[in-house]
Amino acid sequence: MKRTVLFLTVLTLSATACNVFKRPPGRPAADSQEIPPGEITDFNVLYGKNCAGCHGEDGRGGAAIGLGDPLYLAIADDATIRRVTADGVSGTAMAPFARSSGGMLSKEQIDAIVTGMRTRWGKGNNSGSLNPPPYRAQAAGDAKRGATVYATYCSSCHGADGRGGKASSIVDGSFLALVSDQGLRTTVIVGRPDLGAPDWRNNVPDKPMSPEDVSDVVAWLVAQRSQFPGQPYASAKLARSASSIARRGEPQ
Repeated sequence: MKRTVLFLTVLTLSATACNVFKRPPGRPAADSQEIPPGEITDFNVLYGKNCAGCHGEDGRGGAAIGLGDPLYLAIADDATIRRVTADGVSGTAMAPFARSSGGMLSKEQIDAIVTGMRTRWGKGNNSGSLNPPPYRAQAAGDAKRGATVYATYCSSCHGADGRGGKASSIVDGSFLALVSDQGLRTTVIVGRPDLGAPDWRNNVPDKPMSPEDVSDVVAWLVAQRSQFPGQPYASAKLARSASSIARRGEPQ
């Protein structure tokens, strides 16, 4: 009798356990199984693993511009963000992320990133009503006029020659070698709120930059870029040559 009762007790407990866990004993729960990296579509995971290192946590900016800025999302449409994410920007630190371009992300994963950015950070944005300059230049800028634009809108922070003042140099050879023309334009328009740099409306109180101003100052910045990035400046070469001659005891 005791054996019968014990057997029924064990059987009841086993049945109860199966009902509680709703799976055969030893089989892991569905939500405990690891998702293959290529099948992850959760925005938080994708952004955190692929974007946050440069663009900052929650899109607030870091080594690169903040993607969570509603103003940036107002001028850059989904096709642009998708293209840059997939193909990267040649000659800059922005690498391609699409598998078709040598990256690790599928088309669906890139779509999830773009959609997530727009859903989380593009709402409550009224910058469109402020008529911001277009993302892409409508016509080539004029570097000569750009020097005047720079003096008006930028020199108070970056110095009269762009080599730094209250803010850092923006004609530094290493900086200009690693940023595209479009990257310069985007930064002039949306600023860098994380670094205290104003957008196109707020460099000079009550005097926003026009689309032509933006194109012209970008043209001036591009003109400061070294023809051969990474090579020593002419002044550095001259100093090194003079030092070498002095060591050899030759007349200068």
